[in-house]
Amino acid sequence: MNYREQDLQHVWHPYTRFSTLTAEPPPLIVRGAGIHLFDAEGRKFVDAIASWWCCALGHGHPRIIAAIEKQARELQHSILGNLSHPRAVELAAQLAALMPTPDRHVMFASDGASAVEAALKVALQYRHNIGQPQRTRFAAIHGAYHGDTLGAVSVGYLEGFHRPYRPLLKPAILLPLADALADFSIARKILEEHAAELTAVIVEPLCLGAAGMKMYPVAWLAALAAWCKQNDVRLIVDEIAMGFGRTGKMFAFEHARIDPDIVCVGKALSAGYLPISATVVRDTIFQTFDDEHTFQHGHTFCGNPIAAAAGLETLRVFAEENIVAQAAEKGRWLVERLQPLIQLPQVKEVRGLGLIAAVELHTDDLARTRRIRKLLFERGVLLRPLGNVVYLMPPLTIGRAELEHLAQQLIEAVQAAG
Repeated sequence: MNYREQDLQHVWHPYTRFSTLTAEPPPLIVRGAGIHLFDAEGRKFVDAIASWWCCALGHGHPRIIAAIEKQARELQHSILGNLSHPRAVELAAQLAALMPTPDRHVMFASDGASAVEAALKVALQYRHNIGQPQRTRFAAIHGAYHGDTLGAVSVGYLEGFHRPYRPLLKPAILLPLADALADFSIARKILEEHAAELTAVIVEPLCLGAAGMKMYPVAWLAALAAWCKQNDVRLIVDEIAMGFGRTGKMFAFEHARIDPDIVCVGKALSAGYLPISATVVRDTIFQTFDDEHTFQHGHTFCGNPIAAAAGLETLRVFAEENIVAQAAEKGRWLVERLQPLIQLPQVKEVRGLGLIAAVELHTDDLARTRRIRKLLFERGVLLRPLGNVVYLMPPLTIGRAELEHLAQQLIEAVQAAG
């Protein structure tokens, strides 16, 4: 089969301009091992963004593969509507135990956007359940991304991406990211103007991923959580990209020592091996969904046994191999290693959070970031810049020597791109 020809004829590539597919045909990835991906031509690439931030334990991890194989022999799928199965029960209990308090119920789905969609619907119906139907608005950070379903787009609207869908959306109340983010007063003023109509605030904790790895202080998140608690507004934390060790804590919200009402997880929940996500909801919210207020929501593959088995083994590996603490240490070293880039005239900032390192250029010069991406591709490194930001989010299992090589490649590519 001519895969390249078939690809052009039939595959719709997400977030990809048509012109790039003919001018620069994408590599056909056929195998993964550790931090590397291999294409059909035998080329080896460092997966420097963990395959869209989800392959936290690298590729081909034997324990996760074994868990998938074992579960596939026992039970492939069984719905959770009026039925249950052991892996869903075990994974829900494990996720609840990872929260600040374990009084939680878990709604499973297959992807991060669906987890966010469920969180928004839960928060909205919760107000109906308790006799507050007038509280229908959501607040979100300006520039945040929460997924591509319509509810998620409403709280993560990006004009360049979502303009055609605007007639279908109910826009969120936006909290601007200012230079002085440690000062919560701007956000507080906006929130207080709308407090009576707010049902919930949703945030990406500490780092806006798709916005270009924009990072904000722990104090701002802590102040937001305190305001929500004081004003009876539910706090939804979207940990889909930042959860499971990426920021140097199991969840990014832990840096602020807060206790969210609803937590959305996905991506690395199964180490990226199978599609699974979850919406973790505090029991004081869950208990309002009695027989008169059933949550009429679900997905066919909600809590799929094989995906849940992969998730359970992923959590075991995290615990037994001390993944989170190691990621924090590696991240500190990586950002320190990249600091010399700040001396270059084209570089505005080098920043990091856990095992995320971002190099922001002074202007939104897409030609320059494309050159950097191409130079790294030629050197065997796969990444996708975000506007004028080049970032690294490798698997958390990357070794120190591999990390040193990756950092050096990025430094040289930024220098060579001019």
